[in-house]
Amino acid sequence: MSIIVLGTVALDTVKTPFGLRKEMLGGSAVHFAMSARLFTRVNLVAVIGENFPRRHLDFLKQKGLVLTSLRCVSGKTFQWEGRYEGDLNTAFTLKTELGVLCDFKPVISSQQRKIKNIFLANVDPQAQKSLLRSMHSPRLVGLDSMNYWIKNKRKALLSLLKEVDIYVANDQEARDLSGETNLVKAAKCLRSFGPPMVLIKKGEHGVLFYCDKFIFSLPAYPTEKVVDPTGAGDTFAGGFMGYLSKINRISQESIQKAIAYGTIAASFNVEGFGADKTSAITMKNIHKRLLEFRKLILFK
Repeated sequence: MSIIVLGTVALDTVKTPFGLRKEMLGGSAVHFAMSARLFTRVNLVAVIGENFPRRHLDFLKQKGLVLTSLRCVSGKTFQWEGRYEGDLNTAFTLKTELGVLCDFKPVISSQQRKIKNIFLANVDPQAQKSLLRSMHSPRLVGLDSMNYWIKNKRKALLSLLKEVDIYVANDQEARDLSGETNLVKAAKCLRSFGPPMVLIKKGEHGVLFYCDKFIFSLPAYPTEKVVDPTGAGDTFAGGFMGYLSKINRISQESIQKAIAYGTIAASFNVEGFGADKTSAITMKNIHKRLLEFRKLILFK
């Protein structure tokens, strides 16, 4: 089964205690695709500007992504600059240039409209709804967002939540949108907004999943060296949605396995800058670390 992801393709400048990288390949759709590609064929929907480096475009093609709906238009590619300090849990945004993202309206092929698995990564909720409305009978729809849209386009986001199957948010986003400080209460509140399933990412503290039938929590993989956390949440979502798209089945067992796969994929992401680590991993790498992870979390 294929999956279609709508999100950003960006040029990121990131500084951490481990170094500085300027205008490296990033964006929500890119990080999502780096892990989702391990499980299924990924159709990427995004926009780039005239200044987008050819080497990055070649790289995305080499990774087997379907770029039919990656539009190149006049203007500058979306750019983000940030830094991490201390425990690297918080990104301090230094500069954001939306560029061609300001007027972006997703356009996909007639064949892509038939894809059953959809992930709406972090972009304007109106662009997300536009893509969703163009799809024919989707089977599984996941949605991500960010605090900017929660604050500035709350009404549009709440309307969109009624049309998706899974809402993915980090802990702060979940609290901001729900108004609850306790994450279990926040998950229940978010469920009441429409999505049957809610997944809250807690960074180094793991993941909380909530639906009417069960609650499931999993810790993060204990990574010794965190180099750059940028895109870890998107990488998690790619592994999670990629696995569910591959097996074409939604159950408690499949959800739990998908969360485990997403967790392992994210653990590779944080070990290097940008997509350095995730672009090179294979399913063999994933399964080896997953086996180690299972030994760590099981007890008698």
